[in-house]
Amino acid sequence: MKRIEFIKSFILFSSIFFIKPSRLFASINSLSIGNKAPSFLLKGYNKNNPNQKQWSLDDFSGKWLILYFFPKDFSSGCTLEAKNFQDKLSIYNKLNASIVGISADSEEEHESFCTSAKLGYTLLSDANSEISKLYDSWLDPYSKRNTFLINPEGIIVYKWIGVRPLDHAQEVLEELTKQQKLYA
Repeated sequence: MKRIEFIKSFILFSSIFFIKPSRLFASINSLSIGNKAPSFLLKGYNKNNPNQKQWSLDDFSGKWLILYFFPKDFSSGCTLEAKNFQDKLSIYNKLNASIVGISADSEEEHESFCTSAKLGYTLLSDANSEISKLYDSWLDPYSKRNTFLINPEGIIVYKWIGVRPLDHAQEVLEELTKQQKLYA
């Protein structure tokens, strides 16, 4: 082995020991399919329910829940993902499913984003990142783009880690349909 190859290999191997473990394993998600979904109580916004200021996992009991985490209101990828869910919202509603988005943005930012993007589902504010961390969906200072499909009993039945926003709403819809057939 040439000296330069040895040095490159040594540096690469050594870097593994000096990187923070949380960064090194950031893409590994410890929530497993079949686990009870972690509870939450967060403030947020939904134009169809403007008097409600807080939502919990229990608010969606008896329904299928698409719980998606996203980095930032108004960013291009997040806007695309949010609008794609909105475009299919009536189909989700017919399938007894609710959509909830979570990010670190404030309730006021969510209200502005929902108004601008004409979103008819709930966005929740996880300003202190507590819930994003419970769902292994936090990489400071933003929520990671992950989605969890939760059945009416509150069990995680499917998850998407590192979502690509373009066709995600359709992927989720297809999986929801499959899971409902298994659940029946």
